[in-house]
Amino acid sequence: MEKAYEVLRDTFGFDSFRLSQEEVIRRLLVENENALVLYPTGGGKSLTYQVPALCLEGITLVISPLIALMKDQVDSLVRRGVKAANLDSTQPMDRISWIRGEVLSGSMKILYVAPERLNNENFVNMMRRVKIALLAVDESHCISQWGSSFRPEYLKIARFAEEMDVERVLCLTATATKMVSEDICKNFYISPTEGVFRTPMYRPNLAFQVEVVNNLEEKLDKLIPLLQSRTGPAIVYVTLQKHAEDVANHLRPHGLEPMVYHAGLPSEERERIQMQFMESENGIVCATIAFGMGIDKANIRQVVHLYMPKTLENYSQEVGRAGRDGLPSQCVMFLCAADIPILEGFARGDTCSKKDIQLWIQEVAMKQSAADGTIDFNLYEQAKQYDIRQNVLNLCYAQLELDYNHLRAVTPFYSVFEINSRTSDGWQKVMSDNSPAAKVVKQYWTSKTSAHIDVVQAAKYSKTDRNDLAKKISDWELDGHITCKASQVRYRFALQSSNPLPKTVAEITQLADLIHERMQGRENEAIEKIRKVIEFAIDDDCLPQSLCEYFDDSEGVPGGMCGKCTFCETGSGVEFNPTAQSTPDPKQIKAILNACHVRDDPRLLARMAFGITSPRLTAGKWSTYHPLFGSMVAYDFNALVAAFDAECKKVGYENLEAPAPTYSTSRKRTSTQANSGSSGSKSNYTSRGSGSSSYSRGRGRGGYAKRARR
Repeated sequence: MEKAYEVLRDTFGFDSFRLSQEEVIRRLLVENENALVLYPTGGGKSLTYQVPALCLEGITLVISPLIALMKDQVDSLVRRGVKAANLDSTQPMDRISWIRGEVLSGSMKILYVAPERLNNENFVNMMRRVKIALLAVDESHCISQWGSSFRPEYLKIARFAEEMDVERVLCLTATATKMVSEDICKNFYISPTEGVFRTPMYRPNLAFQVEVVNNLEEKLDKLIPLLQSRTGPAIVYVTLQKHAEDVANHLRPHGLEPMVYHAGLPSEERERIQMQFMESENGIVCATIAFGMGIDKANIRQVVHLYMPKTLENYSQEVGRAGRDGLPSQCVMFLCAADIPILEGFARGDTCSKKDIQLWIQEVAMKQSAADGTIDFNLYEQAKQYDIRQNVLNLCYAQLELDYNHLRAVTPFYSVFEINSRTSDGWQKVMSDNSPAAKVVKQYWTSKTSAHIDVVQAAKYSKTDRNDLAKKISDWELDGHITCKASQVRYRFALQSSNPLPKTVAEITQLADLIHERMQGRENEAIEKIRKVIEFAIDDDCLPQSLCEYFDDSEGVPGGMCGKCTFCETGSGVEFNPTAQSTPDPKQIKAILNACHVRDDPRLLARMAFGITSPRLTAGKWSTYHPLFGSMVAYDFNALVAAFDAECKKVGYENLEAPAPTYSTSRKRTSTQANSGSSGSKSNYTSRGSGSSSYSRGRGRGGYAKRARR
């Protein structure tokens, strides 16, 4: 700890630790145990691994999901004289080579990577040759399948920690419910009693307020005077990129000059807007949830959710950006019935038909493996072919790997290369290269303004190893003869001979049932989280107290009343009664059927009617630009599925999916609420659920050794 104090003072310029930072660092350095840190955004999480990293022998590996955040952290550390770097796919080859050399020599102290990097065989082999003194897992709530931000690649971090036998692990997050926290502790062998460090969620300077409106016009009538009265910077959160542009355009005629920020903007524009906001005294930004990660601005006075957030986890993180200097700040949420279908569309969009899962498993199972025992696929093409979103395909492959041990992801590769001449002399050397691989590349490339080659197809027809062709192109580039742009990534998986993929119809059907069951479970969880946001906003209770209780901090607000929120000021929660029509209009059903001739997937037709995109809808031109897309958004989604199912059965189609149960958030407690222990509310919002899946991960635990043995 003496070394830790020295590093804190000399490297970071602080005289003392904040919150429970000292206890966390003592847990890592003195007790040599794993830990979970639950600090709010801006609460000083990064110091809890940066200080130990400079006290320990070996490298600290930091897993972080966002490249921009990694770069900011690295730049800050390098300015302080710390040998740190981030490794990502945007970097040139010479930079990657330098980083590799510094890691292997032992000079690198802190290395940041994305979780997907753990699929790269070269990276894993490099890390086997060094001592990982500390593994820091940022945004660790992503590991939990109970969390709203679950990412399957995070599950592989725990396996990586075991296989590398890392000395200690530190998990970090700003938001985690009790179930998510328990999941993190279970995966990383963290003591839930001694290894979890949290700070109180309640911030007495924040005033939580809720407004109920009927449309965007009413929102703007309340928002404009609110922003005009602001005493500092403000963030206005919206759901869609289009919302950000539209709202900003409505504000400008009223003497307000909002910036616009969303993921659809070029990275340079996003960086410019973020910097402009950070430097502003009273700037306004209209933004999607893409804005805010890494924002450490102390004097934000207003955080407005003009559209309801999807989850209380998101809400907590976003309001946490207000008033970090301790001065009074407002956090306003608007409730509007018209906004709910958009959120419901996000929740339901990842659930595909069971039939498509069966067909996908069949392709994977029947794929002929390469000589090295691997199979590979273009997930973009598979997404279109099987009408499964690519992020959902990633999750399905992760289930085959982690839940069923049928395969293991290895380094992906690019299949298409665009080759351009760098110099005339270099091009002549390419053309005079008569090696076997060079001859095949030149035989199969197509040339217009530049040469294009699909090395997968070239290898197939020439009976040449694809690796040889890709290496030849890489050699030409490294020698300075050409410039090369790769595209169409193919994901590779090593087959596990001890547990082959299913081959029979019965086996494939059984596996598809399990995967689809879990998929429906995730949909139900997402719908439930929307309901929790509505319950929080309208409940007859202090809003900060309700939020604290959601995150298992029942004593968060002294006396249980903040005195500033909508409930505390009025004595009651707001009234909000969104309802969905339960009987679809037959004329509208017929219009969808006339426009879209699909009859083998009732859910696809329901998605078109409700306004939920999918690869198949997009390919058929029945998606966002079709005039009937979303034309039945006012109806209950489950009722739409049933109506289209009845129509499809008229032509002989039999739906494989059983209808899911429905729950309600009315004052009368339903059986679902009774089982979950949730309280009643004043909302009549109803939606389809699917029941919790009984399927769970059955992966055994090996090494990293001492905690597993305990």
